[in-house]
Amino acid sequence: MPNFASLLADPHWLPHGFDPARKMVTFIKVPRQRLGQPAFVGEIGRESGYEKAEVPLAALSGVKRGDDAPVTFIFHTAFCRSTLLVRALERPGISVGLSEPGIITSIASAGMAGQAALLPAAHLLARPWTAGEAVFIKPTNHANMLAPALMRALPQARAVLMTNPLSSFLDAVVRKGMLGRRWGRNLYIELMGYAGMDLGLDPREQFLMTDLQAAALAWFLNQKFLAALAANFGDRVRVLDGDAFGRGPAETLAAVYAFAGTSVSTEDIAAMAGGPVFAGDAKTGEDFAAKSLRDAAATRSAVTQDEIGKVSEWITLIAQQAGLAVPLPPTLL
Repeated sequence: MPNFASLLADPHWLPHGFDPARKMVTFIKVPRQRLGQPAFVGEIGRESGYEKAEVPLAALSGVKRGDDAPVTFIFHTAFCRSTLLVRALERPGISVGLSEPGIITSIASAGMAGQAALLPAAHLLARPWTAGEAVFIKPTNHANMLAPALMRALPQARAVLMTNPLSSFLDAVVRKGMLGRRWGRNLYIELMGYAGMDLGLDPREQFLMTDLQAAALAWFLNQKFLAALAANFGDRVRVLDGDAFGRGPAETLAAVYAFAGTSVSTEDIAAMAGGPVFAGDAKTGEDFAAKSLRDAAATRSAVTQDEIGKVSEWITLIAQQAGLAVPLPPTLL
């Protein structure tokens, strides 16, 4: 096991999990090449071959990252190419991209008991891996409730809020089959817990909602929550349309780096946008063209498109009544 000082000084030792009962933080030593792989960083805990260490939370109470490298969070509404973006931003020598670190998921899952671990975890994740690198951190969307606290934990950090049209979101829910529909209902329950509003639906009416209605309401509540985040943190926040990123990756990468305060050459941007990351699915590494054809076949049908159209009209009416423009208007590009 490494000594405490070397663990804090070496960003390869990522905080991975938090046990609120024992008040212990688990660290895993991660080689740089692992960050460029499709799987989320948080999935490392299920892999073998990594060094691990445990540190009492009390020992981390005064931890500061000790560096002024730019730090940018990528908060998102799911299925909007946020994983692709952070993988493209994992560029040794320029920036480090952390896709869904396990420690943030662990803290969110711990509820109030996890709050004490948030500040040191944020500072530890914000360490650059080599001198001069910008740091990009993309939490899971299931931890969006932590976004305000993460922004306060790192007062110099900025945030890109990624979303996309409701129809794109619901297409993704449909193509994931039964588990996707169940996920959408679960997300609705989560959002009602920390970003809920009176939708005028009694328990019976909520039970009668279709899967896509529940998923669409979750999407809407996420829009409402992120709109408040943008209003509260002002110039520290920009909104990015994930579909626009898909159409113009080079322009998006240039805008993200400029917002983060990092100078990157046109040649480097072109190399990133034309690189292998964009040829494969960001989560699995599968050939992107082949997966896109299969996804379209799994998603497109007259029945599902009719339901998505009707649900989109319903959400538009709810948003109008709430005085909210959805999806959030882009401000990065």
